[in-house]
Amino acid sequence: MFQRLLVVFENEKICPEALDFARGLALRMDSEVTLLMLIEMPFQERSLLGTKRAALMEIEKRISRELSQRGSEFLKKGITLGTAIRVGSPAEEFLKFLAERPPFQTIVWGSSEDLQECGQGLKSHWLSRLSAKLECPIVTVGPKRQERESPR
Repeated sequence: MFQRLLVVFENEKICPEALDFARGLALRMDSEVTLLMLIEMPFQERSLLGTKRAALMEIEKRISRELSQRGSEFLKKGITLGTAIRVGSPAEEFLKFLAERPPFQTIVWGSSEDLQECGQGLKSHWLSRLSAKLECPIVTVGPKRQERESPR
């Protein structure tokens, strides 16, 4: 069976441990991987659209380079890789992205350990709110615990 894995990043934050995890999982599952970068940018003021267009082009170039560099390790291992960039409301763009494609078997949160933390922060993140509506599991990966704790 053909397996598909999605790694989601937000606002140019990339967690290397999440990429390592996704690469290992893709090899075990014999799956293709898509790296999706979501950039939050409101588009309420139409008068500034020309200015934003230039900024968007620069952001797209920068992120495309970054995703290509990060994706090279997947390609070296023989993993089929796709990349995508979406700009706007992260939750809306994420759902639109999923609606346009065949289903993914697993989603890896690749930006940081934010979704792993306990308490109110977990409920406030858009991906946490959407997780109950998704048909596949979401895996969060962050730096190892001892690396996150500061020395006392």
